[in-house]
Amino acid sequence: MSHRWLHMHLAAPLMSFGGVAIDHVGPTRDFPAASALTGLLANALGWRWQDRAAHVDLQARLVFGAGIARQGRVVTDTQNAKLEKADKGWTTWGAPEGRAGATYDAPHRRQRDYLADHACHVVLRVAEGDGPDLDTLADALQRPVRPLFLGRKPCLPSVPIFAGWATGDTARAALTSLEVDWSDGGEALWPETDDLPEGARIVDLADLRNWDSGLHGGARPVVRGRLG
Repeated sequence: MSHRWLHMHLAAPLMSFGGVAIDHVGPTRDFPAASALTGLLANALGWRWQDRAAHVDLQARLVFGAGIARQGRVVTDTQNAKLEKADKGWTTWGAPEGRAGATYDAPHRRQRDYLADHACHVVLRVAEGDGPDLDTLADALQRPVRPLFLGRKPCLPSVPIFAGWATGDTARAALTSLEVDWSDGGEALWPETDDLPEGARIVDLADLRNWDSGLHGGARPVVRGRLG
């Protein structure tokens, strides 16, 4: 059965797709997570952080594949900030949060990884259910309620994210139907339910977010292989 897929072109001087973070280090993957695409589309639709049920439903309905058109290089940003006892910061729940503890002499340090000059393509559809359909998502990407970014707020896209439509029985078939030169990349992932060509492998990908707690807490099997 042939499906219609929304084609997204994700390219920027710097982007970050996140990964499993340990301590103060924030890594990046080569592909967007299901949670990242959910957040990107929700931002385009103008949803708020408090619209948790809508986020949960959309993440559960996403079916997508992603392929690397240009492999970027990892750039690590080392961040240092001296925070005093009286300093406060805004939070996603709309109220300022202060600091706890008795020691303020040492700076707050963390590392964040970015992909420089990376580009990938995503083909996406949504399973049946409540919530926005594919045309609504495409309209939102072309006329977003808020500015869109790829991973972190400084990562502004260098090309329009909506890149048209694709057709195919599977996400991998839709990716290979795109007029994209995969020779500078070619690594891809797609749903486990799709075909498993020679050389591809099934891996567990921890890319699901618990939108009630705000934490990542779920993995799913996907196929990772090459295109072309």
